[in-house]
Amino acid sequence: MREAAAKPRGSGRTHHRFIAVVIAMATVIGLAGVITGAGQANARIGGTQVGKQEFWVNGCGMPNVKVRAWKRPGNYKTVIMLDGMRAQYDYSGWEINTNIQEMVKSGVNVVEPIGGPASFYTDWNAPSNFNGQKYTYKWNCVITRSLVRGLDARGFRVGNGKYAIMGLSSGGNAALVIGAQNRHNFDRAGSLSGYDFLSAPGMHTMIRLAMLDVDPKPWNVDAMWGPPWDARWYQNDPFMNINRMKGMKIFTGSGNGLFGRYNALPNVFDDLFKGSTLEVLALAQRKAFEAAALVQGLPVMSYDAAGTHAWGYWQDMVWNAKARGFFR
Repeated sequence: MREAAAKPRGSGRTHHRFIAVVIAMATVIGLAGVITGAGQANARIGGTQVGKQEFWVNGCGMPNVKVRAWKRPGNYKTVIMLDGMRAQYDYSGWEINTNIQEMVKSGVNVVEPIGGPASFYTDWNAPSNFNGQKYTYKWNCVITRSLVRGLDARGFRVGNGKYAIMGLSSGGNAALVIGAQNRHNFDRAGSLSGYDFLSAPGMHTMIRLAMLDVDPKPWNVDAMWGPPWDARWYQNDPFMNINRMKGMKIFTGSGNGLFGRYNALPNVFDDLFKGSTLEVLALAQRKAFEAAALVQGLPVMSYDAAGTHAWGYWQDMVWNAKARGFFR
């Protein structure tokens, strides 16, 4: 059962929340007008095979979920990495497109649950009736219960006894919410090109349109958290969960929408008409979230990239976080 984000008490906190909303809205409006260019660079980068495991966990009413993980004795942290809107069922995009699995060689165990396209890694209200989905997504249950229990049983709870969680795009905002609402299991969370202010004007419509184009298409967003006015949209908004993040380590990163080192000529069409637009939106959302976090006294480790909504940049963000001590 989901619990709504705790409401602030006292006039001082209310005042801070009001200021945060005003600053965030101004940030979104200011950045929304910036349209620049790019997409998904899918260069395959080989990952390490050290300590690799594959296992399945209970799907909470969905089919069982495959998990691939990299573990080494003596490592100080375990991070759960969430995929994005176009997640596949054979391998995580993190394994297909990046080398972050190699963090296992230098202190960090890496865990990648597989599947869940268009899921936002949340518990849906009902199956998506637009594309004939046979079951209701229950990804929050899988991650916070089945996966955590499976990892505990396999010795992945290391260091201070809490997990880290990070995700890209729709998995990024999910990582922040899951971490904030499950502090007993998570002490740090990262959003890479995520949508961290879902209550912003127009975001319901943007997500609705994006989910119409994800295979097996189209997905009905109303089956996820209900209509735009439903309270579940706010319960799953990272912006509205900032008050639950006090004491956590938070990492946010995004590109600026401009072509960079991972944008190759064969991908120009996709990069220009999808990747740039998505990344400019993610940038605006991230800046709004960071402004609100600043007002509410939450430190955020941030990363600015010259690039688009593409795997190479997300890989760099993870390594940047590690180099700066995010997992320590």
